[in-house]
Amino acid sequence: MKSFPSTFLWGGALAANQVEGAYREEGKGLSTSDVQPQGIFGPIVEREPGSSSIKDIAIDFYHRYPEDIKLFAEMGFSCLRVSIAWTRIFPNGDDPQPNEAGLAFYDRLFDELAAHRITPLVTLSHYEMPWSLVKQYGGWGNRQVIDLFERYARTVFARYQHKVKRWLTFNEINMSLHAPMTGVGLPDGSSKSEVYQAIHHQLVASALAVNACHEIIPDAQIGNMLLGGLMYPLTCKPDDVFKTLQENRSWQFFGDVQCRGSYPGYMLRFFRDNGIRLDITDADRQALKSTVDFISFSYYMTGCVTADEAHSQRARSNILSMVPNPHLASSEWGWQIDPVGLRTLLNVLWDRYQKPLFIVENGLGAKDEPDAAGMVQDDYRISYLNDHLVQVREAIDDGVEVLGYTSWGPIDLVSASKAELSKRYGFIYVDRDDSGNGSLARSRKKSFYWYKEVISTNGASLKQ
Repeated sequence: MKSFPSTFLWGGALAANQVEGAYREEGKGLSTSDVQPQGIFGPIVEREPGSSSIKDIAIDFYHRYPEDIKLFAEMGFSCLRVSIAWTRIFPNGDDPQPNEAGLAFYDRLFDELAAHRITPLVTLSHYEMPWSLVKQYGGWGNRQVIDLFERYARTVFARYQHKVKRWLTFNEINMSLHAPMTGVGLPDGSSKSEVYQAIHHQLVASALAVNACHEIIPDAQIGNMLLGGLMYPLTCKPDDVFKTLQENRSWQFFGDVQCRGSYPGYMLRFFRDNGIRLDITDADRQALKSTVDFISFSYYMTGCVTADEAHSQRARSNILSMVPNPHLASSEWGWQIDPVGLRTLLNVLWDRYQKPLFIVENGLGAKDEPDAAGMVQDDYRISYLNDHLVQVREAIDDGVEVLGYTSWGPIDLVSASKAELSKRYGFIYVDRDDSGNGSLARSRKKSFYWYKEVISTNGASLKQ
């Protein structure tokens, strides 16, 4: 009988800059997220006294985490993915000493999770870095940032070594190709050479963090995190098939470096063909040999690729420039819904790397509206998640090793792309709108009870 392993981890995923708020409390410094009030594709807005952003309070997880974790425990979570805000630990990134108040906050957070027997899965860098490192150093374009990140990583590994045994390095590391400020602290319009050099520095930093984690916490596991941007050829024309191979490789190369320890030949050719000359030292090459223990990834949608440039040009407004698949339906935000694509991606990654996989983001953003009784009847979310989890079970039956599943985000939060609260993912409704109005009160949606049953039955309640 097809089933999930007894050790399978069930839970949800959050990012500090999308839930915590308290953006300047207890010594926290400004991050790149703080100066992107309209989201990761919006402009940089320098903070001035009196200026505000929806993310300044977000859903106030910083003060309300005990209440939220209690709700997660009620659903039966065995895992919660969170991120540490680098600027709570080193407010400017290059401070001589870490900020004790920031370290103490995550101590309290991890202790609360432990009290509810929820395993933390912690991301070191989730779509933010100290803004000061961008202004003073030029972001990840500067090799010095590698050392500053390693110091940050070693600081939190040493502090939380007895509380956190599962770590991730950089969230959706391949997103730097589409949002360079969010990914590597470079402005839009940066050249390919500048972006790939910054990415190289980040890949080295990721490997150094892997090495540090293994050194400081020998019984820990540390993984990477990819945006699972699986593409299909729009037609069976050989040109479309090969173009699709190239498009998939554009994000798979991050996994190749982090799992295999060196740059693949196809990327070396890409660099040659595009006149990209990277500064790669012998020390870099040695560092990259420290590879991850497992692969984590997000999965929301698939897209199509065609060699027909005129057809491709019409898709440029999409986040990842995907050509729509005529055989799939779409969400309210135009994200195509493809449960079978998740099974395909799991098999592709397993075949490619033979390392354990962890689905750390998957969910449906929608405009939820409470009914007269105050309940959100989100059957559309239940259907979406059910169908995707059925495909996860199929992939496990295919022989893929899947460690767990953390849905994005289990409680309503500020969306990364456009900093909206109206784009809701949660099993828990938060009373706050895009203008910042609302009580911040939490309430359970219909999907809350559905997910609780899925977890309690270890997936047996899913509808085929």
